[in-house]
Amino acid sequence: MTTLLTDNLPLLAGAPNGIKKLRELILELAVRGKLVPQDPNDEPANELLKRIAEEKAQLVAEGKIKKQKPLAEISEEDNPFELPRKWEWVRLGEIAEIIRGVTYNKSDASDAALPEYAPLLRGNNINRILNFDRPVFVPKKLISEQQYIRVGDIVIAMSSGSADLVGKAAQATASFDGAFGAFCGVVRSRTSGLFELFGLFFQTPLYRSRAAGHGKGIGINNLQKSVLETLEIPIPPLAEQHRIVAKVDELMALCDRLETQQADAESAHAKLVQALLDSLTQARDAVDFAQSWQRLTAYFHTLFTTESSIDALKRTLLQLAVMGKLVPQDPSDESAEKLLKRISDHRSKYREKKQKSLSDISEVAKPFELPSQWAWATLPAIGELARGKSRHRPRNDSSLYAGGNVPLIQTGDVARANGVVKTHSAMYNAKGVEQSRLWPAGTMCITIAANIADSALLGFDACFPDSVVGFIPDLPELDVRYFEFFLRTAKTHLEAFAPSTAQKNINLEILGLLSVPLPPAKEVHRIVAKVDQLMALCDQLKARLTHARQLNEQLASTLVEQAVA
Repeated sequence: MTTLLTDNLPLLAGAPNGIKKLRELILELAVRGKLVPQDPNDEPANELLKRIAEEKAQLVAEGKIKKQKPLAEISEEDNPFELPRKWEWVRLGEIAEIIRGVTYNKSDASDAALPEYAPLLRGNNINRILNFDRPVFVPKKLISEQQYIRVGDIVIAMSSGSADLVGKAAQATASFDGAFGAFCGVVRSRTSGLFELFGLFFQTPLYRSRAAGHGKGIGINNLQKSVLETLEIPIPPLAEQHRIVAKVDELMALCDRLETQQADAESAHAKLVQALLDSLTQARDAVDFAQSWQRLTAYFHTLFTTESSIDALKRTLLQLAVMGKLVPQDPSDESAEKLLKRISDHRSKYREKKQKSLSDISEVAKPFELPSQWAWATLPAIGELARGKSRHRPRNDSSLYAGGNVPLIQTGDVARANGVVKTHSAMYNAKGVEQSRLWPAGTMCITIAANIADSALLGFDACFPDSVVGFIPDLPELDVRYFEFFLRTAKTHLEAFAPSTAQKNINLEILGLLSVPLPPAKEVHRIVAKVDQLMALCDQLKARLTHARQLNEQLASTLVEQAVA
């Protein structure tokens, strides 16, 4: 069985979350007796269990422990799977003591060490291994001798707000002059011979699924001491336990090396991809870009093998688009300067409200050189840029919502949009719309609070609050999607203006002073069409990647099924 594992390590490790699943598989095989061969000369496990029972009886006779109520015998129906010969199923309470943690009042606790106080571990100190970060300190008089953590103890989170976290466990591998809190428990083996086995078993998927299945509660999930006592544990012969632990250590070390190699390879791959993508942005013009792109396409299937690399490619394509390097310029196109003049003439004729004058454009920053027919502008110089104005009212105040049929969107709807807003948070009625403003489908929405500078186009007529800004170009011939592409490239820049407070936000003035590279109107359409074409190619790459991962996962799952069968 070990050969099956080692011969297929690249396949298993390459599956989604492969190394994590590989570690779980190793532990699962270990407790099923499928990791190392059995030796007919080994003393059967029932002999070890007899010695533990005799030692318990002696301690009871000496008055050192209380006599335990008999636990129910294990029937065949209770067994999760069949064990090898010489192995035995036993209930945890027969071979271990379960100890609850220290109960204390908050007024007794301290974050700093004090005389006659001892450190106390809590649920946040348990994560496969014990960590000793930020324990709480309580008076030693509250701690019984049994509650001090000993080498070999399994410390368990007995209570948690999450069903997935209740039951998480870690073994104490070194002495610790402290105890554990009331939301934790300790499983203490009655013999040192089981320390290593316990260290493995309490990390297995078998144990985790049993613990999660029994963790019950409203708000807080609890793992009862009585449940742990009746938990069935597979016990191998003692000699085989040592061989299992040695093999697990060997394979886990191999997983560590694989993980390091993967991390190094992923880091090198990411740097290589970014270097090649950066070279694209150095193209002199669209012709130079086309030549570089042609060279790059020959290596697509070796370069873009991760979702992050494909996302990086998408970001680079958008950056190239707004730098004027994605499509060739046409000297017969109306220049951006003339376009801005037309916008100004249109505005003075049809708009009553005063807008930012074109002279303000000369004040904006110019982060890179533009093609000859392009110009730097601002969003207010190109179209209407305004905040939403929906009142903030409690959702249970129905006066704006009862019978509503007009969508109200929020910042989260824009953040989740992926280009087009398709969801809404509520529906306004006529009164709700009256105190707000109805923006038409196709409006570009930009968030200025919570999620800074997320952008998307409205997929329907909608209202939105003042945490969202709307943008509509003055001339309908200007495809607003170009400006949404640009906003995606400017998101990091805009985020830098948000103050470091709990509620991050930027104001409309910051957005209005953003330098916008404006192409000729006809080129805007060519850029949008080219971006659509190249983004579709990126989506095809992602689809192939997903398909390959699914196939890899299916093959890995088949191997796992063969291993545990």
